[in-house]
Amino acid sequence: MLSRRLFLKSTALIGCSAAAHPLLNSIAFASAPGENRLVVIILRGAMDGLDVFQPYGDPALRQLRRALSLGPDQGALDLDGYFALHPALADLMPLWRAGELAFAPAVSTPYRDKRSHFDGQDMLEAGTGTDLDLRQQRDGWLNRLLQHMPDARSQTAYSVGLDDMRILDGPAAASSWAPETRLRLSAQGQRLLEHVWHDDPLFQQAGGQAIEIIRSEIGPVEEEGGPTRDARLLARFAADRLNDETRIATFSISGWDSHARQPRVMKKPLARLSAAILTLKETLAENWGRTTVLAMTEFGRTARENGTGGTDHGTGGALLLAGGAIRGGRAIGAWPGLAEGDLYAGRDLMPMRDIRAYAAWAMRDLFDIHRDVLSGSVFPDLDMGDNPGILA
Repeated sequence: MLSRRLFLKSTALIGCSAAAHPLLNSIAFASAPGENRLVVIILRGAMDGLDVFQPYGDPALRQLRRALSLGPDQGALDLDGYFALHPALADLMPLWRAGELAFAPAVSTPYRDKRSHFDGQDMLEAGTGTDLDLRQQRDGWLNRLLQHMPDARSQTAYSVGLDDMRILDGPAAASSWAPETRLRLSAQGQRLLEHVWHDDPLFQQAGGQAIEIIRSEIGPVEEEGGPTRDARLLARFAADRLNDETRIATFSISGWDSHARQPRVMKKPLARLSAAILTLKETLAENWGRTTVLAMTEFGRTARENGTGGTDHGTGGALLLAGGAIRGGRAIGAWPGLAEGDLYAGRDLMPMRDIRAYAAWAMRDLFDIHRDVLSGSVFPDLDMGDNPGILA
């Protein structure tokens, strides 16, 4: 049976004209009341938080890693005398100095030990615990947030792209789009589609959404070339919408799975992440001051580097926070240490806090959502703990 998502893609690629792009990603939006803005970037592939936010002041790091994540001696940029920033994120140093960049260095979802990217990403985007089978979880935590925002509304509701942003799946109306997609449909083509889907509620709904794409007259985004072009496209398109009615945007950046030759593997996604954040800041202009960016990955990687110059699937990772709305220039939360007795299962960075707690507190302070709603519905049974004071 042809799925709704496949139908939408087919509509874009056959009934219309779509600019083919190997790095085309889906991007999703939701309108919401107020002036604060939230951007959630899903980093697919399990980013090594110990390499991005390097705890070079921990004496155990050199025992675990002889070639990776060694701080300023290897070109990383010192942040506070204990942590250092991966050199590929050097362009973000002005944000750190301005208090617009921060890290929570030892976080995770409730996902443990199975180490599957797919399950880990599903749990990250579903925002639930381990009490419900992932196959039975059909909505994402941003969508559940929207269901508790009475004045939230949809711009449109369609999705064209390669990545399914499950984080916005669910009953609440939301929109999605992919940069560089050009969508055209003649009046005759529209009538043909309406005839085809007339007796099929599923396709009738999907087709109606496709027509909205055309009527919205959202054009393609122009962006200069280069290795980070796809990330800049996503960020610029997101920022353009956020400068209008949109208040919540989410997209993904992939390529973080670094089992071998990690310095080479990490270079590209870090450059894309840096470019995306800087493009958001540039395009949002004065709205950057009301924006919070959360860059989240499904789990961390092993504390020890492996024999092929990389790291394997682990547990504790790092959350990157950026934006003019945050109180940055600091490490947020507790640090567990890297001594053998401090590691999770003797191999991973010990998570000190549920990454959902940071997202929950950000949403509470950005959109004035009651704590009981966040810990009971948006993130079921979450212990939010004390407010980490993310916002300035």
